[in-house]
Amino acid sequence: MNACKSLNKLFKNLGKIYTNPCKHLASSNGPQNPPKKTCLYDFHLSRGGKIVDFAGWLMPVQYKDLSIQESHIHTRNQCSLFDVSHMMQTKIHGKDRFKFIESLIVSDVAGLKPDSGTLSVFTNNNGGIIDDLIVSNTSKNYLYVVSNAGCAEKDFAHLKNAEQDFKSKGYDLAVEKIEDRGLLALQGPSMHQLLQQCVNFDLNKFAFMNTTEAKVFDIENCRITRCGYTGEDGVEISVPIERTAELADRLLALQNGETCKLAGLGARDTLRLEAGLCLYGNDIDDTTTPVEAGLAWTIHKRRREERNFPGAEIILTQLKEKPSKKRVGLKLITSGPSARQHAKIFDISQRQVGEVTSGCLSPLLKENISMGYLNTGLSKVGTRIAVEIRKKNYQAEVVKLPFVPTHYYQI
Repeated sequence: MNACKSLNKLFKNLGKIYTNPCKHLASSNGPQNPPKKTCLYDFHLSRGGKIVDFAGWLMPVQYKDLSIQESHIHTRNQCSLFDVSHMMQTKIHGKDRFKFIESLIVSDVAGLKPDSGTLSVFTNNNGGIIDDLIVSNTSKNYLYVVSNAGCAEKDFAHLKNAEQDFKSKGYDLAVEKIEDRGLLALQGPSMHQLLQQCVNFDLNKFAFMNTTEAKVFDIENCRITRCGYTGEDGVEISVPIERTAELADRLLALQNGETCKLAGLGARDTLRLEAGLCLYGNDIDDTTTPVEAGLAWTIHKRRREERNFPGAEIILTQLKEKPSKKRVGLKLITSGPSARQHAKIFDISQRQVGEVTSGCLSPLLKENISMGYLNTGLSKVGTRIAVEIRKKNYQAEVVKLPFVPTHYYQI
């Protein structure tokens, strides 16, 4: 827990953190399982990265040249490069790959056009979310899946158990964990202009959630997906592991009247919260359903009609009858500290009606924002509630998500 103590002190001094870092930055690894390093660990150290233990990985929370707030604003205004190599990358091969993945998630993957993807969720038989993921239908005859680092072991075991079951029934498929690739996220409004300098295809025709294999500079076989976790236009680039540091250096050197800078976990979290995006383990988990989490849009029409994904009856009943709780956005309307995870939410009669899951002082809005779950009857925008912070109640109201408009690239 030493890393968490240092991080708490750092965030307290900077005044930028929004949630208890020990909750989602502390490793569950014991002394027998030391934290892992991405292929860019030495790269981060050489550039002044302040390293913390995140989901069992040693990752930079920020860099010496920018505070978390400054890095956040730079991403919103220009472009930042994030190391996301800790995320689990997986390929699913075989002619029954669509049937296989759809037995585990809520989305219509078979209906995706080649070289396009979607956000989805693995669900359990109670309708809870095992993890969120992005799955892409590539034109190379495999599905490309990116899921969370903190859930990697659980997710891979889930996939392999399902694979064994499917194969025992004669289906043709194979699950392959990708372990020879780094993953970089280039995020921000100037990403398009910067990246266009080093790829040989037209980014104007490459929309949000499109994916392709391409050469970046002279680095062959990179998979580029137009997506990200900031709410800004961006891409994630899967690159051969031995050339990841080289690609990071070359991307940082790009200039087009604006600059690209390194960003760490601190800015990544505040950016995703402003964009109203969930963090697994905070805002969603195996006790929350996609409907409660505001992710019902991931359940495509055909899947609703077929009712054949895990937890379908519970989830579809909630779609029809409304769930008892709902994820909402909140803003404090009285000055005070940021609401943190597990802060209690009360109605005007002082009855507890919910709990905060994530919160921060928004670097862009300069307001205390948070997300949490409220009884559905109180989830309407404009509803006044109170949040308990440090044993004192502060007035807040329900607001529409996202807090900051997203800028995903559409054609």
